[in-house]
Amino acid sequence: MTAQKPIGSGFGARTTAREACAGADLNGKIAIVTGGYAGLGLETTRALAGAGATVIVPARTPDKAKAALADVANVEQEALDLADSQSIDAFAERFLASKRPLHILINNAAIMAAPLMRDGRGYEAQFATNHLGHFHLAARLWPALKAANGARVVSLSSIGHRRAPVNLDDPSFETTPYDKWESYGRAKSANALFAVGLDKRGAPHGVRAFAVHPGGIMTDLQRFMPEEEKIAMGWIDSEGRVNERFKTPEQGAATSVWCAVSPQLQGQGGVYCEDCDIAEAVPADAQTWAGVRPWAIDPDTADRLWTLSERMTGVRFET
Repeated sequence: MTAQKPIGSGFGARTTAREACAGADLNGKIAIVTGGYAGLGLETTRALAGAGATVIVPARTPDKAKAALADVANVEQEALDLADSQSIDAFAERFLASKRPLHILINNAAIMAAPLMRDGRGYEAQFATNHLGHFHLAARLWPALKAANGARVVSLSSIGHRRAPVNLDDPSFETTPYDKWESYGRAKSANALFAVGLDKRGAPHGVRAFAVHPGGIMTDLQRFMPEEEKIAMGWIDSEGRVNERFKTPEQGAATSVWCAVSPQLQGQGGVYCEDCDIAEAVPADAQTWAGVRPWAIDPDTADRLWTLSERMTGVRFET
């Protein structure tokens, strides 16, 4: 596993997705971007497609995706609901049937601060959608990732991981009171740990994984939050103006794109990245809005989460 410390990439917080992949030739490369039709996912799709990749965008709302992607070349649209295991299996089967390798998988789709909801299996929705759905998807697409000879998987985490580590004993809030922000923190910690676990298993096959904090971006991700809560948290003012510390969607997509294509990361993986660089590892009690907390990059916790995820999804990576 790569050391969790910055490498001095030359980029920064205001780098855009197009700048992050400037000079990259992705002709002949296949990418999948979940949620790649809205917010920073859409900008991720645009950047990768603009560099020549064929980008497959699976969507739970195909009509919305079709409208958003109408002006983007090199894009294929598919149906996928990350909260539905049968939908994940069907999507993966269709892709594998095409016999194409998968060079880039960006697990971008997410929900945030949702009220208590459960999927068809009874699993709490933020953990099920943000982590388990992407774990299941990557497992089903594993043969295509291995076939790519140098694939990269990008797992969208968040500084929200600082709110809570994963709870391996009660992942679905069956015995503990539900808190929407603790749930989000758990899910984002899981996203970071997934990159640790996948990189460990994927590196021997040339598959490297990275976790990404994209930065604060005002998108449809905040759809469950009332305006009063956004104002109270300082995200917007009373007139609806977004705090200047937030990034644009183009800037928010940059770190995902950088992790997916940058030659600076050749031979590296299993790290948490932000602002187009590997992030600092910071103490558990750090009061900063940057860096990664120890519980989100701990290899032992990553292995235990991996085992739990296999049990909860019923899928395994055939390594």
